[in-house]
Parts: sequence; C-alpha cells; structure tokens
Amino acid sequence: MADTAEPILEVSGLVKHYPLTRGIVLRKRIGEVRAVDGVDLTVHRGRTLGVVGESGCGKSTVARMLCHLERPTAGAIRFKGEDITALTGRALKAVRRNIQMVFQDPYTSLNPRMTVGDIIGEPYEIHPEAAPRGDRRRRVQELLEVVGLNPEHLNRYPHQFSGGQRQRIGIARGLALRPEVIVADEPVSALDVSVQAQVINLMERLQDEFDLSYVFIAHDLSIVRHISDRVAVMYLGRVVETGSDTEIYDHPTHPYTQALLSAVPVPDPEARDRRARIILTGDVPSPAAVPSGCRFRTRCWKAQERCTVEEPVLAVPAAFRGTSGPAAHDSACHFAETAPMAHTESR
Repeated sequence: MADTAEPILEVSGLVKHYPLTRGIVLRKRIGEVRAVDGVDLTVHRGRTLGVVGESGCGKSTVARMLCHLERPTAGAIRFKGEDITALTGRALKAVRRNIQMVFQDPYTSLNPRMTVGDIIGEPYEIHPEAAPRGDRRRRVQELLEVVGLNPEHLNRYPHQFSGGQRQRIGIARGLALRPEVIVADEPVSALDVSVQAQVINLMERLQDEFDLSYVFIAHDLSIVRHISDRVAVMYLGRVVETGSDTEIYDHPTHPYTQALLSAVPVPDPEARDRRARIILTGDVPSPAAVPSGCRFRTRCWKAQERCTVEEPVLAVPAAFRGTSGPAAHDSACHFAETAPMAHTESR
C-alpha cells in the first residue's frame, strides 16, 4: 500500500562495517563486522516508520547514522531530497537541527550534574539562533508543560524524577529545536508497561501537534504496531520485509516475520490456543560471519539449495506480483507466503 504523503527521509544502500583487528601495537585487520549491510528505508512526512528486529540486527546503528552520530561506510541518506551523508560544518549543523534523537535509557542519557532546565535548554547553546537568550527559560517551561511535567520543576535534577518522567524530559529536549524528524531508539524499553503506554500516547499527541515524522525503533512488536504507519523488519543487517502496519501484522510473508509475530503474547486464551507457535532453531549468526545466500537460511524451515547460493531481493514476491492485496508488499524470501509452512507447534 503506497503512502500518499511526501517522503521526508530516504535511505538507500546504507552500509556500516566495523573492522576486526588483532594486535596492540601493529594492528592487523582480520575481518569486519557487517552491522548494517545495505538498508533501504523511506519515512513519509507526518508518519511513523517502525523498525523492528532482534538485538544485534543493526537497527540502533541505523538510528545513529540517521542522526549523523555514525558515518556510513556506504550508501545515501536523503533529507528532503538532499544527500546528507557527506555534509560537514554549518551544513551538517543545520540538518542536525531538523533530525533529533530520543535515546533508549532515560537514566544514562541525561547528565546527572545538570538541572532539567539546563538539559532541555542545551540545544539552544549549540543553536543560539533557535531562541533568544532572554526567551529560553520561558521556552523550556513551555516544553515541560507540553510533555506533561510541571514547568516549575526546571531547577530539579534528573534523579528527582521517575523513569517515565525522565523520558519525557528526553522528549522535551528532542523537541526544543522544533525538528521535523525524531529518531526514537527503543524509547520505552526501559520503562514499566503502564508507563510505556503513557509515553507512546504522548508521542502520538506530539506528532499531531508538531507535525513530526518518527523513526521508531523497538524489539516489541506490539508497541510498534500501536504507533507505526509502516514497518520494516530487520535481520542481521538487512531489511527482510517492509510494508504498512496491516500488511506486516496481518499478512506477513517472510518466515522471520511470521516467527516474530507468533511469539507476541495474545490476551485471549482461546485465540492463543488456536495459534501456531513457530519455533526457530539455532542462534543468530555473527555479523562477522554472515551466511552465504539468504542470511536467515540457517534458522529457516523452508531453506533449500537455492537459499544457500542466491541472496533474495527485497521486492514483491513472485507469487503476489500483479495483485493488489495486502500480501503484495516487499519481502526478501525465495519462498514467501502468507501462511507459515511446517515447523510449527500448537499451544
């Protein structure tokens, strides 16, 4: 299903490899870690792209590259049509004002020696043109109120707030420069379940209020479904399936996505008993030793000889080409289908 909103952030062929070396004085390169290995993503204006996958799949590395905290090994990141991967100096500083990040851990992402007012107001020190010095205190108080905190508490320190409140402070800091894109790297994974819902609802409200575009990274598929318009599923440095939230959650075609969704808790006992549980065997391969062909083949119950020698392309599977149904979305599998084959276990 195509999104009619204009793209604001486009990623093509994004690669990040880290060298593996041996030795202390005379360091010898012995290989490389392929953390991100050719990722294509599109974020539409005012929409949320959810990026999901197991730990180590490369989604946080993608987040850091989108915010220019890491430089890509190869590939392009286009913000409103302009490639920003090679920008430096003032040009990079201007782009960074429009792409902000909310970090995973609210306990370590806030400086404990700074007051909340200083933390939220720090972006104005880096970008003084964003707010006159005499107006910054008022703006910080407004941001605290926007995220549901008492504006009179700007002189308190992070340790005087709960985990959920600290994450609200992190969100307020991300909003200070009025960015167009916010990259949220697992923003609720360190919070209690009840607090997670409050923060997600806050982010949805802020998206409407400030016309924000989100890249929302998480490993919890139920949270991603709640907030995302489109979803990209990553495995071992690659996107293996992407589509609208309905396409991915109700009609998954890649076996890895099907396995992930089968593990999502279901509150209805009868539905849980009827559902087939897909049990994956083996461990996730090391990104320093990526399997040939399909990266998922070492754990996939559908794997055949073709999967060993030919890496599948992220595209609409042949079985669904020419159709307009929800199964006709991009999937990197030679044997994609909407219903899981064998290797399932009923509960």
